[in-house]
Amino acid sequence: QVQLVESGGGLVQAGASLRLSCGESGRTFATFPMGWFRQAPGKEREFVAAIGWRGKNTFYADSVKGRFIISRTDDNKNTAFLQMRRLKPEDTAVYYCAADPKGRVENATTWEAWGQGTQVTVSS
Repeated sequence: QVQLVESGGGLVQAGASLRLSCGESGRTFATFPMGWFRQAPGKEREFVAAIGWRGKNTFYADSVKGRFIISRTDDNKNTAFLQMRRLKPEDTAVYYCAADPKGRVENATTWEAWGQGTQVTVSS
């Protein structure tokens, strides 16, 4: 059951920027942490970033720290964003939005709600 909807993926060259958006579909996640994961072909889904429900606490994977920024809308908190800068070919993956973790945010199995994903392709 799709509860989140991602948008903003695409094909870009290395060094470019993209901003992904994640909105609700049928259920509000305004008072839950939200996060982003990604999955490249043949690899496991990996943690990218997470943000607390107030938008003050953020967490990043080492591989994206300093290049990606996670945020959420200030007013109703129900939309999350992932600003990706200085993209690299190794960032190529399907990016998934998630919400409502029940445990460690780095663990994909703890998140209750997911989107269907948006493809990000970075060419060299």
